[in-house]
Amino acid sequence: MTIREILKHYWGYDSFRPLQEEIILSVIDGKDTLALMPTGGGKSITYQVPALFLEGTCIVITPLIALMKDQVEDLLRRGIPAGAIYTGMEREDVESTVNKALARRLKFLYVSPERLVSAYFRERLKQMQVSLLAVDEAHCISQWGYDFRPSYLRIAEIREFFPAVPVLALTATATPKVAEDIQCQLHFARPHVLSKSFRRENLSYVVRKANDKLGETLHILSNLPSSAIVYVRKRVTAEELAAFLNAKGIRAAYYHAGLPPLQRAMRQEAWKKGECPVMVATNAFGMGIDKPDVRIVLHFDIPDSPEAYFQEAGRAGRDGKRAYAVLLYNEAALTACKKRVEKRFPDIKYVREIYRLLGNFFQVEEGAGKGFAFEFDPDLFVKTYQLDYVSALAAIETLQVSGYLECTTDIHARSQVQFLVLRDRLYGIEFHPPLQEKIVEFILRTCAGVFVQPAYIEEEHIADVLGTDRETVYLLLLDLAKRKIIRYVPGNDRPYIVYHQPRVPESYLHVSPDAYRDRKKSYTRKISRMVGYIETPVCRQLYLMDYFGQKEKAPCGICDYCLSQKKFAKAPDKKLLMQSILEHLRVSDLDLRTLIYKVGADRDSVIACIRQLLEEGKITYKSPEILALK
Repeated sequence: MTIREILKHYWGYDSFRPLQEEIILSVIDGKDTLALMPTGGGKSITYQVPALFLEGTCIVITPLIALMKDQVEDLLRRGIPAGAIYTGMEREDVESTVNKALARRLKFLYVSPERLVSAYFRERLKQMQVSLLAVDEAHCISQWGYDFRPSYLRIAEIREFFPAVPVLALTATATPKVAEDIQCQLHFARPHVLSKSFRRENLSYVVRKANDKLGETLHILSNLPSSAIVYVRKRVTAEELAAFLNAKGIRAAYYHAGLPPLQRAMRQEAWKKGECPVMVATNAFGMGIDKPDVRIVLHFDIPDSPEAYFQEAGRAGRDGKRAYAVLLYNEAALTACKKRVEKRFPDIKYVREIYRLLGNFFQVEEGAGKGFAFEFDPDLFVKTYQLDYVSALAAIETLQVSGYLECTTDIHARSQVQFLVLRDRLYGIEFHPPLQEKIVEFILRTCAGVFVQPAYIEEEHIADVLGTDRETVYLLLLDLAKRKIIRYVPGNDRPYIVYHQPRVPESYLHVSPDAYRDRKKSYTRKISRMVGYIETPVCRQLYLMDYFGQKEKAPCGICDYCLSQKKFAKAPDKKLLMQSILEHLRVSDLDLRTLIYKVGADRDSVIACIRQLLEEGKITYKSPEILALK
């Protein structure tokens, strides 16, 4: 089949989107290719179609387990053989997936970058017929990118196994410097970048100064037609803001990395189904989320970089309909933003101190630790030594870049269970409720050797088979453990600290001054450009496109700046505005925010008219918040 026939057969499309075909032909021609496409631009098609055209298996490297699962399920539904290897899989399942790839029964194999470090996996990988290496979220490989991950630096090593196989690097956010670094780190044979315009014709960027950010958030979300995401920087802010919105009658949930995996999954699913329209979240939420009808992405706090902002804001309006990316700020927020540099780049003395404290925390002796992985609870670590959370994690990031250790979640951490009593004794034990006995029977039936060694279980699978929910299974297993019937170790997805070098005395710790200084300079520039996005009077969309090296001149016409220019060119009719205000108040008394929304004109113009009507005695405040006709 031709590539167009493949597209039609498996996806039902008659033609490609802009740039997709050019990327696909580049890959088929054997060229190393860096593809820059905005969020929602159809990146996955650019490696899936050529992989189906070429002989062999496409290795897709991505850090997102949720995305791996979604992509594999989607491909299988289309009749395309695909598999993934990710944290939490049983050894037998990993072996089975690898064997399918070796037998050329998979067209796609999804793995995390950490998996490529495994000597076992590398040996098996060498034996596979690989057609293409696809690297998703490729900006993670550049320490000048906003989401640098040291494990990505190891990707280029496996290219030595397949010198003739092209690599396709994909990202939605890369400045010219980051694009150059990506190609260097992935050992491109020659520079080759294909870029789609980052312009979003349907996305209206809005920056709004708000001393009362809570009130402004409530106003924006009070007439929400569909789903929204509200991004905050801190976990406590997510929890408090969600509680505030719910108290005001807006259904909202919060999401951050401190929540148990089950709660995160349940909340994400409820949001995707529209059961809870507003998700208040830290940046832990969003990567790999494919929900087309998000109408508003609101940033309650200022992000660290234009890259992060562009990526998060781009989750709005992926269905092509009008959507809004709103950023709230005030003078205090701007000041705090400018001070982040010192927290993100603590001095070398502090980095050495964090290294020493980590060694003590994990009880790693000097000269030991290389290759060992330790479960890491950052909240407990910070609390134990009374540290600043942001500064401590920033120091750990510096230690990662310096090659001493790595913080990763790609560690086998599934739930385990082992019976502590003999099989014969089980018959005399009273289980309550009856579901508990069914759980015991299911484990006995499906887990061999569970009386002599721990067996891995999946609470969600047990719940599905027995017609209940995961939380109930979890609580009943905990009860069995308390009664000393089983040993139960619940799984988790907390990060792990992996030591790449033996622990050295902190005085021996070497952090490259050049690398430290350059990274600090890069971060300072990102913060400066983020502040510039807020303060500089230009088209918001053009500002972001210029940051990413795309030189366009035509303003978007729909951001707040462009609309304000139109407003100055044609001021609203004051008489008509006052007439509209009076008409709405004849129907019912209204609070200020609702009245502004119903009038539907520029906020400042409406407020000016309201003040005049108050002065003329035509309207009055019925209460401190409610306006009415006099």
